[in-house]
Formats: sequence, structure tokens, C-alpha cells
Amino acid sequence: MKKGIITLLLASFVMTQITPVACFAVGDKNEAKKVSISKSHKQRAKNDSFKYEYINYKWWDNFNDPILTGYIDKAIQNNFDLKMATNAVDEYYQAIKINFANQLPSATVGFNTAYAKLPNASGDFNFVTPAFASYELDLFLKNRDKTSMSKKDYEASLQDERAAYIGIASAVGATYLNIVKLDKMIELQEEIVQDRKVIYELMLARNKEGLTSTSDTVKANKSYIAGNTELTEYKKNRSKLLHQLAVLIGENPNNIDKLTRTSYDELNFSGVIPTEISTEVIAARPDYIKAEKLVEKAGLDVRVAKKEFLPTFNINGIALLMANDIGSAWSTGNALAALAGGLNLPLFTGGRRLANLRLKKSTYERILNNYYKTNLTSIQEVNDALVTIKLDEEKYQDIKKQADLEREDFGYSNDKFDAGIISKLDLTQVKENVLYTDKTLVNNKVNCLVNYIGLYKATGSKL
Repeated sequence: MKKGIITLLLASFVMTQITPVACFAVGDKNEAKKVSISKSHKQRAKNDSFKYEYINYKWWDNFNDPILTGYIDKAIQNNFDLKMATNAVDEYYQAIKINFANQLPSATVGFNTAYAKLPNASGDFNFVTPAFASYELDLFLKNRDKTSMSKKDYEASLQDERAAYIGIASAVGATYLNIVKLDKMIELQEEIVQDRKVIYELMLARNKEGLTSTSDTVKANKSYIAGNTELTEYKKNRSKLLHQLAVLIGENPNNIDKLTRTSYDELNFSGVIPTEISTEVIAARPDYIKAEKLVEKAGLDVRVAKKEFLPTFNINGIALLMANDIGSAWSTGNALAALAGGLNLPLFTGGRRLANLRLKKSTYERILNNYYKTNLTSIQEVNDALVTIKLDEEKYQDIKKQADLEREDFGYSNDKFDAGIISKLDLTQVKENVLYTDKTLVNNKVNCLVNYIGLYKATGSKL
């Protein structure tokens, strides 16, 4: 009997690693396919296609700009915020394994030398092999609930990761488009500055001939300097955005001269923007799903707090093998073994368990209210994005008509100049009006494109 107990205890040290097998749905909600967390997590290491699924990579093809999609691809591979988000998922996965390990027996074994007097032993110097095993019998499934809580954290971390990928892709797209916009604004502003320089030189010449007052000449000079100042501001903003883009795609900001982009005139979005969004899309947002998972976790936390009032059952075993020579160190001739079980129930903890239960209940209510708030915020952000797109599009169309009229007016003024009716100074001033309207048109067109990205982000990339 003694040999059998010792053999059983020692066998407990040789254990195959067991991983959690709880399941959760992946991909579209309509898919019936389910995989274990363990299998799903291992697939992530082999294939990173999930990153492109996060951001709905095909949607970005609607911009018809391989340079833009190339930058998004670089961000997916190199952005450090995204790498940290993926590291966080790995951390939560290991937390699941740690909590699951608490559901299994634990065992330790050692090897020591000792000086001891033993019956039937020929020497006093001995080799000692102690072994200990313990197991908490999870009758009330408290440890299993703790493992389930860690799984909820893991699932929430997946949504944090997904939100990070959507956010970085949106930031790359918006930053890139604003750089293209500033390229065009700088081009137009340089033309305005050149025209203002011409105006100033003409007025300076007229002032010398007594045809223009000194006050008007000074105003023309001020306008020329102000144009240069505005041009400098545009260049500064473009450099800052280029630095931001470099960081987003994981490159050195010192190399912004290597960051290519398309021209403003080549911008062409061919996608269809919906006028309304289904509530199912809103419910698929990463922050919405995360809030849902945290509510589920908080509910489990309350359940665990209640189970703290219940007794715990423990089984403990010990084996001690001793011999006075290394050859018989693991024989059972001088072995001691014991196996015991016990029940523990704390009678007085100073109100700690009751306070902990109340704490967990309050936490649950707070997280539940955050879930409700997230629901309302999600609807608000989608509605805001839809309204912004609609009204900015109307504004853009009006400005486009105004720009056409300004060009038509400039055409008439050009005819008058050719006929000698107006001076070059008057023609140049009319041309500046055209350039200013073009700048407004450029700004509003790119704003509309950025608005599309805003809706893409508000819907969790589900466009």
C-alpha cells in the first residue's frame, strides 16, 4: 500500500500541459464555426491576416491610391502602438493559462543530502528526495469562474487590438490626405504670393508717378508679407504632418523627404457611402463588444465574491525517499508517505468578504452603466459622421459652383484686359479671388474624404 501511494504521488509530477478549451465565435456573427481560444491564438502567430480583416483592407481600395494603401500596410507591419496592442493580447492569453493552472494539482520535488540516523540504515549520511503535492477541490467552481474571467479579459483585449488597428489605419489615411491637401494649398499660395508681389511692384511704380497713394502701396506690401507668412505656416504644418505619418508607419521622421504621395488632382474616391447604418453594424464596434465582455466579467467577479463565503476543500500529499548511497536513493525501503484532505472555512475576517462582495456589486453597476453609455455614444458618433458627410458634401458642391463662377468672371476680366478696358493690376486682383476660391474648394474636398474615414472609424470599419 505504501509503495502504491508513493508511486501515485511521484507520477503526479509528470503531467502533460493542458490548455483551456472554452470556445467563442470568431469572424461574422452569422458564422457557426467556433474554435478554442488556444487554437485561435496559435493561428495568430502563424498567419497575420486577421490584422487586415480588422481594418477592412479592401475598403481602402476605394481611394484608388496604391501609395495610401502601401502606407497602411507599412503601419500594420511596423507601427509600435499596434505591436503593443498585440503584446497585450499575448499577455492576457498567458493570464488564462495561469488561472487555468490553478484548477490543476500542483507538485514539487527536490533532492538533498542530509545527515540523519535512520533505522536499519548502515550510515548516517543520506540522500533525501522530498516530494509534495496539493490540490484544491473546486466543488463550487470558484477557480473555474476565475479562469472564465481571464477569458473575458482576453476577449476584451482582442477588441482593444482591433480598435487600435482601425484607429491607426484611420490616422494614416487622414494624415496622408491632409498632406496632399497642403501640397495643393502651398502650390496655390505660392501663386497668390507671386501675384501679390506683382501687385505691390505695380503699385510702387504707380506711386512714384503719383497715381497711387503711399497708403495703398503700404497696404499692398503688407498683403504681400502676409501671404508669405501664410505660405510659411502651410509648409510648417505639412512638415509636422509628414513627421506624424513617418511615426505612424514606423519610419524615422528624419526621412520625410522620401515619403511620396499622389497629387490633389488625382484624388478619386469611388466607394459608395451609405445614408443610414444598421444597428447591427453599431453592435459590432470594438468598444461596444469590449464593454459587453467587461459586463460579463464583472458578473463573474460578483459570483466569485459570493463563493468566498463557501468552504474550500484541499487534498495534500507528501513523500520522502531516503537512502545512504546514491544507487538506492529512489528505493522505497526507507520511504515515508502521507495523504490528507481538509476543509477550511474562515469564520471571521473583519468584514473583508462582505465588503469585497459589495465592492464587486458596485463595480458591476458601474461597468453596466458604462456599457449603456457606450451604446448611446456609438449611435451618436455614427449619426454625427453621417450628418457631417451630408452637410459637408452640400457645402462642397456650393463652393464648387462658386469656383466655376469665379473662373467665369476671371475669363471676362481677361477679355477686358485684352481689350484694354482694365489694367494688369485689376486683372491680377481678380485672379487672386479665383485662387482663394480654389483653396476653399481644395480644403472642402479633402474634408469630405476625411469625413468618409470618420464614418469608417465610427462603424468599426464595417462599411
